[in-house]
Amino acid sequence: TTVWTDGLTSLDRYKGRCYDLEPVAGEENQYIAYVAYPIDLFEEGSVTNLFTSIVGNVFGFKALRALRLEDLRIPPAYVKTFQGPPHGIQVERDKLNKYGRGLLGCTIKPKLGLSAKNYGRAVYECLRGGLDFTKDDENVNSQPFMRWRDRFLFVAEAIYKSQAETGEIKGHYLNATAGNCEEMLKRAACAKDLGVPIIMHDYLTGGFTANTSLASYCRDNGLLLHIHRAMHAVIDRQKNHGMHFR
Repeated sequence: TTVWTDGLTSLDRYKGRCYDLEPVAGEENQYIAYVAYPIDLFEEGSVTNLFTSIVGNVFGFKALRALRLEDLRIPPAYVKTFQGPPHGIQVERDKLNKYGRGLLGCTIKPKLGLSAKNYGRAVYECLRGGLDFTKDDENVNSQPFMRWRDRFLFVAEAIYKSQAETGEIKGHYLNATAGNCEEMLKRAACAKDLGVPIIMHDYLTGGFTANTSLASYCRDNGLLLHIHRAMHAVIDRQKNHGMHFR
């Protein structure tokens, strides 16, 4: 099979173009290539389609010893087809009613092994002690020792109790990451029903499509969304292969 062919369409119209090539200073047989692609090759509003084309099969080509994506420039017209983050830091400050200083938070440790009741107790003690928010860690999902619904309930109890005792608005980043999108959205809906203002998602392991769906839900339902970059080092740690995480 061939990737590109002029048989049924115009190759000149759709092929990528390498418009500049620079040697890497101090490195032998390494080059920085500047490649441009026609915008029609990409589906609007799809992070999944964008990355499938830009960092997809090309990284496995045998002709390349290694390949690294250092930067990506996206035309404004294409950027506008994405909704972007549902909320920013200003909305988080508004929801927590905290201004003029940094927000102070922590991740609950140990991340795994606590029962839901003890997890909620740890959240309460942190919030009661003066933190603005606490958060789940990336692999806190729904394990046998702490099912997600139990964790959500005990954490919500901790938030409301600490708020009543301090007179401040508190938050906790509830990890809604799940094995499928339906379950993920169910957990997000539960957080909303409990009145918890913030949820989180492991967007690399969870997937770009799932993250976009969750961001849309958060935007429509007034939830803040924090994303965790678990698995990023697999992609960006090697300096001569992978992708820069700028």
